[in-house]
Amino acid sequence: MSEDPESVSAPTPQASGITPDRLLHTGGSDRPSAEDLVLASGRDVTPETLEWARRKLADEGRSALDRQLP
Repeated sequence: MSEDPESVSAPTPQASGITPDRLLHTGGSDRPSAEDLVLASGRDVTPETLEWARRKLADEGRSALDRQLP
């Protein structure tokens, strides 16, 4: 395993409809939005759920989203 977090698998011939490894990511470095948290929790996006998500993200940061995902 490489210690370089940006390393990718060796290139392979491109098959139609397959996403290349260099474009795949987990989102670990992304900043989740309130909408991301609402959707991950299975709720509808409403003003109330967005406010709930904003509070959760302010209190817990990214871990608020991580707790919603399997």
